[in-house]
Amino acid sequence: MDVNKISAEDNVPIQNQQPQKKKCHGNRKDQRFRKKLRTRGINPEKIEKKLARRKQIEQKKNSTMSNVKEKNNSATRVPTSTSTRNQPATTTTMLTTTSFNKRKRDISLQEVNTNETLAKSSTSITIVKRLSKKPKQHDNKKLIDLCTLVINNDSMITKYRRPLFLTQPSSKLFRILKKRLNYSLRKPNRKEFIYKRLNLFDQQYYLEIEQRLWQSYLDIGLKEQMWPEILYKMAKTSNDTNVCHDFLVNYLENIKNQINKCQLQLNEQSHSCPITRLTIDQIDHCLKEYVHTERSYLTMRNNDELIQFKSHIREKDLLKTITSYQIKMDLNEYLNRLISIREQQGGIWKDCFMLQMRILFKFLPQNFDHLEKFIGSIHYLSLDNTQNGIEIKNKRYKLIQEAKRTWLNTFFNVYEYKLQKCEQQYQNEMKQLETQLSDINITKDGESVLNKIKEYISTRTNRIKQEIDDQMSSARGLLLQKRHQSSSAKHMIGVSPEPYLDLIENPFNRLQWNQLSLGPSYIRLNQSGIRRKKEQLKQAEKEHKGIYKKVESNLIQYPGIPREASVFKQYSTNLLNHVHECYLTPLSYKDFLEAQQQSQIARSIRSLIKEKNLIIRLTDKGHNFYIGSASEFEKKAQKFFSDTNAFMELSENPFNEITNKVIQFLNRLHGKKIIQKWHYEQMMPDPKKCELAHLYFNPKTHKENIPVRPIENTIHAPTTNISKFLDKYLQPIFNDKCKDTNIIDGAFLIEGLHKYIRKGLFKSTTLFCTFDIRNLYTMLPQDEALDILIEFLQFHGYTKVKGIDLEIIRQLAAIVLKENVFVYDKKIYKQTTGGAMGSTFTLTLANIFMWKWQKEFVRQQDITNEFYGRYIDDVFITWNRSENELQKLLDRANTWHPNIKLDYKIGKRLPFLDILLTNNNGILLTTVYHKPAAEPYVTPFLSDHPRHVFQNIIQNALTKAIRYSSTYEAFQNEQRLIRLKLLYNE
Repeated sequence: MDVNKISAEDNVPIQNQQPQKKKCHGNRKDQRFRKKLRTRGINPEKIEKKLARRKQIEQKKNSTMSNVKEKNNSATRVPTSTSTRNQPATTTTMLTTTSFNKRKRDISLQEVNTNETLAKSSTSITIVKRLSKKPKQHDNKKLIDLCTLVINNDSMITKYRRPLFLTQPSSKLFRILKKRLNYSLRKPNRKEFIYKRLNLFDQQYYLEIEQRLWQSYLDIGLKEQMWPEILYKMAKTSNDTNVCHDFLVNYLENIKNQINKCQLQLNEQSHSCPITRLTIDQIDHCLKEYVHTERSYLTMRNNDELIQFKSHIREKDLLKTITSYQIKMDLNEYLNRLISIREQQGGIWKDCFMLQMRILFKFLPQNFDHLEKFIGSIHYLSLDNTQNGIEIKNKRYKLIQEAKRTWLNTFFNVYEYKLQKCEQQYQNEMKQLETQLSDINITKDGESVLNKIKEYISTRTNRIKQEIDDQMSSARGLLLQKRHQSSSAKHMIGVSPEPYLDLIENPFNRLQWNQLSLGPSYIRLNQSGIRRKKEQLKQAEKEHKGIYKKVESNLIQYPGIPREASVFKQYSTNLLNHVHECYLTPLSYKDFLEAQQQSQIARSIRSLIKEKNLIIRLTDKGHNFYIGSASEFEKKAQKFFSDTNAFMELSENPFNEITNKVIQFLNRLHGKKIIQKWHYEQMMPDPKKCELAHLYFNPKTHKENIPVRPIENTIHAPTTNISKFLDKYLQPIFNDKCKDTNIIDGAFLIEGLHKYIRKGLFKSTTLFCTFDIRNLYTMLPQDEALDILIEFLQFHGYTKVKGIDLEIIRQLAAIVLKENVFVYDKKIYKQTTGGAMGSTFTLTLANIFMWKWQKEFVRQQDITNEFYGRYIDDVFITWNRSENELQKLLDRANTWHPNIKLDYKIGKRLPFLDILLTNNNGILLTTVYHKPAAEPYVTPFLSDHPRHVFQNIIQNALTKAIRYSSTYEAFQNEQRLIRLKLLYNE
């Protein structure tokens, strides 16, 4: 089955279904009205009501106009006279029968309006004026009509088309040119002058590029006695090189004449320049520079065409050389077989690339859409509970989406298999040829015949690839056109990551939804480029100040350069100029349009969220957005508060009290010289920047009823600096002392299991067990955790940490834990159990608390030489005894501490972190694990990130695949998933 065929098959109904009758869409005016309201997110019932109201108004208007027409019948019956008797009888008839609702002007009315012999009444004058009113013409169309087209497309091989900046609304163009010229273009005569001149410069540039290309063809053709295939078609000859030469000479002369004509018009126009503040040379330099920037792709296109032409010449030279060898074997037969295999591979490449393009354009083949009709819609289900309806809808959506992704994976797997099979055939044929030529030592110009054959095949293969690329370019436009025309494609479930919609209906239009689907890490394009100049300068000054301050402090501190050195002033000036250039350089027309459109969409999304009382959050472990009702989400948050019972609402704001307490405590320690000056400076908060922490929740969309995970933003909290200080010096101690049981990442776990295998402990009956601690951060007992912190340090021989006594360390940690106050929903809460999830020190304290809890577990595992490893609140162990004994041990562990509860899994195939481990009859198999809840999301390539970010995404994914895959087959599968993930994210 060809999944990539672009034809009418994209709209063929499924077999075994009755053919659908052709739908009657009714009045097109009504359809446009409905479509306009649907884009605003209005539901169908309201649309029909508005449409009915609109028709009532139109009917009233039509009835009023019909009355006016009846009155005009009598008004336009002119008395017979010598001046009017000879007028055509159709004149008055056409006036009285003309439809007043038509937009197009009626020629007969214009004739009547200009007829001086027709008697006019007051009513007829009013009516004629209304009918002769012209629809408002777009300014850009007026300007285009004023511009002359110098290029004669009838004589051009490549047809000239006006670029985007000359066909789209001119207001945006003049806004860009205003920045480039630094001159106001408000007056119509200035706009007209600039637009005409820009149009001429564009045509001139296009002609010059064409002249260079065909002059290069002429030079190469005269030297090689070969011409491009397009020239043979244009000259209407198959092999006559003289005809091609003569035609090309005439064609170049024609281009030269048109360039001179452009220059002549430019010279004539320069005499009527309405701009006085700028010279004509300054204007021309700016406009030429703009045209060169916008049309630079023409030079790249010509360079590619010249490379292809030279490669084609080289290919024919190689074939001529190969056929000149005197060999007692049929080289042509071998060459034909090798090229035939490459062409077969080319067909497979083409199908594969076409499917990739369909994924990028979100227009999958129709057989993928059959699944949605097989798994029917749920609109017919009578669900009393709206939340149940949403849950079922999302499950259906996820099921269909994952099925389509699985199909795509299968299709690409088949393509890879076919390509490998063809490659194997090619290698076998090449080996046979090498064997045949091994006894023949024929060389020419110092190269053997085999090397010439390989070079010829390589050149021919590159041509096949280039032909496929050209076919893909033409198919791209056809595919986009088919997608635009398809009414079903816009409503089909796609394979790209999208927000999790916790609503019955989607309130966003297509543009808004597409922007939200780009995900949380997407950065809008050129946000500073569409701001006003004052805002750009302000932002540039801010960035210059921040960069200069960091560089200056580092150069003063480390190399010891004095602050008064002239190099600082010179660096500051150069840096400011560079920052200004980055911010003030005008965008290209296309980039400007995209940036402005994305900005408008973002504003409309914010307005809609506010209007509909919605909430947008980042999903927990899903990497995509969650969109739901703010009131329903608040219920989930309140449920979390009641279930954990770890937060207490306060009636007063204790911010000033906490800030003063922290400052006074540090001042007292520093005054008594209990802590040193550098301790004091690192921990002291800045009262001007301090603020209460605030709490927000991320929804766990992969769990039933979508519970929430609390995240506390403590960046500017009064205790944040103390938290960072403690984490900075306590975390390395923990990592060093607990490195035997601490898992860093998946690669560390694989290395530990390989050591376990080398000891001969890994058997076919070995079980894996993973378990995690429920709500470790929020259920951490505060006083007990502080006691265990001191116990941990004393156990490992510490009496001081960085010169600070352990008792002071405990007091500092107590401030971080117990003075944790935050804002949520305009209410103030204090956390009474656990630590802030978002505070750096909480993670280290949780690890140290687990060090105490896991002692018994580690002792039991050490007795039997089993593996034990922990990553924060996730634990992985091996087990060589019965499963019942392991379950009993885990059940006992659940009773060791009232706040620590385990959720465990046991088996021979289990995931841990981002790795999937399998015991295959005593052989350890590993591969990359993708959590079912995680969407295949990466930062989209359209995002305004630095380009190295995208290189790192691919490099990191491939590195992980290599390190985690225990077999080549597993690596190939992961490589295919990486390719699909990149395609899903544009």
